[in-house]
Amino acid sequence: MIPFLDLKEQYASIKDEIDAAVLHVLASAQYVLGEEVAQFEREFAAYCSTEHAVAVNSGTSALHLALLALGIGPGDEVITVPFTFVATVSAICYTGAQPVFVDVEPVTLTMDAAQLEAAITSRTKAIIPVHLYGQMADMDAIKAVADFHGVPVIEDACQAHGAEYKGRPAGSIGVSGCFSFYPGKNLGACGEGGIFVTSNDSHARTVRMLRDWGQERRYHHVLKGFNYRMDGIQGAILRVKLRHLNKWTQSRRAHAARYSALLAGSNDVRAPLEAADRRHVYHIYAIQSRDREYLQRALAIQGIQFGLHYPIPVHLQKAHADLGYTPGDFPRSESAARSVLSLPIYPEMTTRQIEEVASAVEQEAHVH
Repeated sequence: MIPFLDLKEQYASIKDEIDAAVLHVLASAQYVLGEEVAQFEREFAAYCSTEHAVAVNSGTSALHLALLALGIGPGDEVITVPFTFVATVSAICYTGAQPVFVDVEPVTLTMDAAQLEAAITSRTKAIIPVHLYGQMADMDAIKAVADFHGVPVIEDACQAHGAEYKGRPAGSIGVSGCFSFYPGKNLGACGEGGIFVTSNDSHARTVRMLRDWGQERRYHHVLKGFNYRMDGIQGAILRVKLRHLNKWTQSRRAHAARYSALLAGSNDVRAPLEAADRRHVYHIYAIQSRDREYLQRALAIQGIQFGLHYPIPVHLQKAHADLGYTPGDFPRSESAARSVLSLPIYPEMTTRQIEEVASAVEQEAHVH
């Protein structure tokens, strides 16, 4: 069997480093925040070319606090895309603001900047492009519209650790960026985790207070805050993994290039494309298939695991029916949701495994 993801293999490859880091935290008894988390914040900010990084307990929390740092609340609107994980939209809802959707580009499946203008109103207080699957959205085009209207941009970079747009790292172009360290991410914790990055001193200070009960210092609660703190053990583990991230990214990109070369001749399957001005880090390698259900069954029979990211766009989820959208409102997102299928990709995969998966996809697409 070829797994979709093999976290045990990753742990085995750096076991001694991880174990030592965890034991260090246990011995220090700094279980919540603490020096390991503070060090990780400094190192991750440097990685993203931002002045500040504030570690939290999830990518969702990072998005929530990024919005609150802008003062967003009831009566405001925040523009994002419907083709994303539901957390992007949930974070907007947590503030009491109204999510407003624009459709995605047909190739990158990221926010279509050409549709932004029509979605902006006097109530628009932020725009959240999603760097989907490890590839950044068209930030210059999005920023041009946003800046014209004086609307700040928050990057949902939860899938894009190390991705670049015209040489600039994910998280460094908008007013802030938000990352997830869910275990399966390119940089994954051994549990939950997230981080907020920015070069805005005021926003960093606000988010730092909000994640820890709104405290300026112990028992001095300046803001109505949250318990969104990162555990010390996760900070230590992420410090270890961050040292390996560039190597892992190179492996992912090599695997993706091999997949794309092997699938290039297919008429029934479309491989993902890396935009010319971007560095795709392939958190997900999502192909588009004309008959996804048939391909799913065929891969399952051959013992090849796969994923679906995302089979129902957010505007058609029952939980968000109150937003009032209907089928047909965002045709590109809906088309992608019907056709995307994620193939196994992780740094420890072998070339033989990549070739076996690609062969199975090609063979079934051809037969069908």
